[in-house]
Amino acid sequence: MTGATIDHLASVIIFIAALLLFISLFNQTIQTAVIYQQHRVLATKCSDLLDTMLLNPANEMQTVFGLHDSNFMQYVLDSFSLMRLNSSTGTPVCYEKTGIMYSNMTVGFDNSLLMPINDSVNPLSNVVNYSSALKLLGIDGAYGFQLTLTPVITFNIEDQRSDNTLELLIDVSGVSFPLANANVNYYLLPVSLNGDYPDFLAEEARTGTVSTNEAGIASVSFTLDDSLTYVFVAYTHVGGLAGVGFYVPPSGSQKPIPFVESLNGTVLLTHSSDVLNTTSSGELNCTSAFVKLSNENFELQNIATGEVGSGAGHDPQVINVPNYAGILVIAYKNGNGTAGGVAVMPWGVGSLAFPVAFGGNPAQQEWVATDVRQVLVNGVAYQAKLSLWGLKGVQVIG
Repeated sequence: MTGATIDHLASVIIFIAALLLFISLFNQTIQTAVIYQQHRVLATKCSDLLDTMLLNPANEMQTVFGLHDSNFMQYVLDSFSLMRLNSSTGTPVCYEKTGIMYSNMTVGFDNSLLMPINDSVNPLSNVVNYSSALKLLGIDGAYGFQLTLTPVITFNIEDQRSDNTLELLIDVSGVSFPLANANVNYYLLPVSLNGDYPDFLAEEARTGTVSTNEAGIASVSFTLDDSLTYVFVAYTHVGGLAGVGFYVPPSGSQKPIPFVESLNGTVLLTHSSDVLNTTSSGELNCTSAFVKLSNENFELQNIATGEVGSGAGHDPQVINVPNYAGILVIAYKNGNGTAGGVAVMPWGVGSLAFPVAFGGNPAQQEWVATDVRQVLVNGVAYQAKLSLWGLKGVQVIG
């Protein structure tokens, strides 16, 4: 009798243990299935949101969030709408003379795009910030995202100058592979620093076409006097894709820095000492021009000539640029004529293939869904990537 009772109790204990184990495993399976379903929903939401961003037309009044260029079909983005996105990579810059913070989209000290964040005078020039984008998309408090746009074709241009001979090595790459046998159209604009103000030598501009070798490298050589500086722009077309690269020689620490005042076509030209809080060596004599690519031909339009000083009593120089995409080129020299150089700024992101990053940081998130699209920005091929994550996670409980 005692043995039967013990066997009965042992059987009950084993049954209960098996039942609890089954319930635990079943609970984990259910929660794993729930998480899998939520990840699928997140992936679908990511794809839908990416299409919403890329196919909705841009709205200057910020009532919707869209980047599409309404003049075209499919995935063609408005180059100026991308300028208005508050960059999540560069550190914002404060220009004390205007009291305005500027969103910083920069690929080098001479190659920057600075947009006003809190310009209450002209709200159409305001940068779109991350929090307002979440509200416009209807996902505030539910999701976070980061949108990046990266040029599909990238250039690495090196300057090898000896006496009056200038050789430029052009390295053209796609996504992780070199572009072999690609045609590259180039435009070299010499700039003379001999006069009181720099002079764009448009009549001596050099244009032509070269082809890359199997490693994606091409070279061009010019005879260029040591007293001249220059700006070099290169375009390539291969397999239906277009890319753009540029190069300006490095120069000294004193230089002009352009700030966009309004997308209506106003740029403020400032002295670097007022922005970087460095000691000024005097005024800068500047000459500005605008370069437009039209049917693979480069058109140069002189804009303004003037002085840019630092410190009290020196206001920024106001430059008016055209209402179409192109490249703002600023040649400058010290007032005493000892040094000078060239700075460039894209008017429209695609003009110089600046990369764009907008939104939050996905690095610390538990699960991130991603989706990509191939898009065009001012004719230049970009890859648009959206990273999306939920703000309310689900965990498996053992």
